[in-house]
Amino acid sequence: MTLNSIGLNENKAKDLANDLNNLLANFQVYYQNLRGVHWNIRGKRFFDLRVKFEELYTDANMKVDAIAERILTLGSTPLHTFDDYAKVAKVPVGKNVSEDEKSVKLVVDSLTELLNIERAILHKSDELNDEGTNAMMSDLITEQEKTVWMFKAWLGESV
Repeated sequence: MTLNSIGLNENKAKDLANDLNNLLANFQVYYQNLRGVHWNIRGKRFFDLRVKFEELYTDANMKVDAIAERILTLGSTPLHTFDDYAKVAKVPVGKNVSEDEKSVKLVVDSLTELLNIERAILHKSDELNDEGTNAMMSDLITEQEKTVWMFKAWLGESV
C-alpha cells in the first residue's frame, strides 16, 4: 500500500477525491440555484428571502472553494467547467424560479441531495481514517440539516 504525503492510502484518496468532485459539481449547481432565486424572487416575501438567499450563496461560494482545496489536498484536480458539472450533478436545476415557496423548495431539494452525497463521503472518509474530509463533511451536514429544518418550518412542513 502506497501512502500519499498526508499519510492516506493513495488509491483510496484518489477515489475519495472523485466523490468530492461529485460533491463539488453538485455544490456549484446549488450555488447557481441560489443566485437565480436571489435575482428572480418576487412577491411579498421579496426582502426577507432575497437577503437569506444572498447569505446562502455567499456561504456556498466559500464551501465550493473549501471542497476544491480538499480535492487538491488529496492529490487530485477539482472539476472546474460547467460541462463537467452538468455531467455529474444530481441537484435539481432551478430555471426561472421566482415564487417564494418554489424557491424555498428548490433550496430544500438541493440541500437534501447534497446531504445524501456528503453522508456517503463521510462513510468512505471514515473508513479511510481521513479526519480532514470527515471534519468537513460533519460540518457541512450539521449546518445543512439545520437549514433544511428551518426552511421546512417556513414551508409549514415537518422534517
